[in-house]
Amino acid sequence: MKTKAVRLYGKKDLRLEEFDLPKIEDDEILASVITDSICMSTWKLANQGPEHKKAPDNLAENPVIIGHEFCGQLLDIGAKWTNKYKKGERYVVQANLQLPDRPDCPGYSYPYTGGDATYIILSKDVMEQDCLIPYKGESYFEGSLIEPLSCVIGAFEANYHLMPGSYEHKMGIKENGTMLIMGGTGPMGLLAIDYALNGPKRPKKLVVTDKNQDKLDRAKRLYPSRSDIEVVYINIDDYPDQTRILSEVVNGGYDDIFVLVPVSSVLTDASKIINPDGCINFFAGPQDKNFMAEINFYDIHYSFVHYVGTSGGNTEDMRKAVKLIEEKKVNVANVITHILGLDAVAETTLNQPEIGGGKKLVYTHKSLPLTKLSDLNGSDPLGKILTANDGIWNLEAERYILEKQEQI
Repeated sequence: MKTKAVRLYGKKDLRLEEFDLPKIEDDEILASVITDSICMSTWKLANQGPEHKKAPDNLAENPVIIGHEFCGQLLDIGAKWTNKYKKGERYVVQANLQLPDRPDCPGYSYPYTGGDATYIILSKDVMEQDCLIPYKGESYFEGSLIEPLSCVIGAFEANYHLMPGSYEHKMGIKENGTMLIMGGTGPMGLLAIDYALNGPKRPKKLVVTDKNQDKLDRAKRLYPSRSDIEVVYINIDDYPDQTRILSEVVNGGYDDIFVLVPVSSVLTDASKIINPDGCINFFAGPQDKNFMAEINFYDIHYSFVHYVGTSGGNTEDMRKAVKLIEEKKVNVANVITHILGLDAVAETTLNQPEIGGGKKLVYTHKSLPLTKLSDLNGSDPLGKILTANDGIWNLEAERYILEKQEQI
């Protein structure tokens, strides 16, 4: 079968190509990809090329399909997996395979397994690690946002606090505590806000910071305070000393802090406003392997302050994310700000920081330039669909693209 895919050959060398997929082996699965969501991690991969820890050293001779937040249908099942998976079944993939002997992951390491393609072969590694997960949600686009949501779930579960009188840890955020999300209006920040409000453990007060007032205003509109949780949005550009205003708004410090920007001074500020037995999660992924920050070791020793870092979730986090979306307990559509076809993936991936906004959703079988949702208006059918849904991407809009948009 022929496929069209965006493959990485080296640093900033992304190419949209058509080529033949080999016949699947008994321990492989042939699948279509319908949607993929572009992750900043793919931008980092494209910048680093063969120097990325998950990429092959010989990318020029062994290019990989990029994209790891994808959703589609299973088309042909290898003999080994016919008792577990079915043709036509919708699926998602936990890309963080956690193989025991190598760092390989879909979207980073494989010539035929990645999200920015029309058709792919799911490597045996995916199934053997139990990372191929059936998905029964209504839309494909929500399926493409399960992987980033699972990363947020993993981060919340990785935080921990002490049990009184013991050295045992109680995993997860502090229920009914105070939570701070620093740099929290990007796509991962919005997912974190959504999960804080709708997950199994919830803070009593949530504070979200950023320097972009438009993004703060949008987040506040999407996630206002509720009767059980007060949500406060602060533009820290308005305050020379952000630690002072952040302390004042909760009359003290924070039980859980998530740092979503790889800036040393932000981590240092978090260190100044964490409560005893509080937990700081460094969620942002720096490109600099020598990234350092000054933190308070006195508080680590005397106040039992904890620091953790998370990168990706695990399969159980993925299953929890699938359930949340299937049961409509979270609204991941809020993070989508752009749509595009496979022909716009390379340029969009390489220019993610300059483009800004939230998640860029790829319809892999379509030819479509990068399109900002807020630029669509009621004068065309897609714009009318969005206008009727407050500008938020939705199932009706997806069906319109799948039925009407030109094939690539």
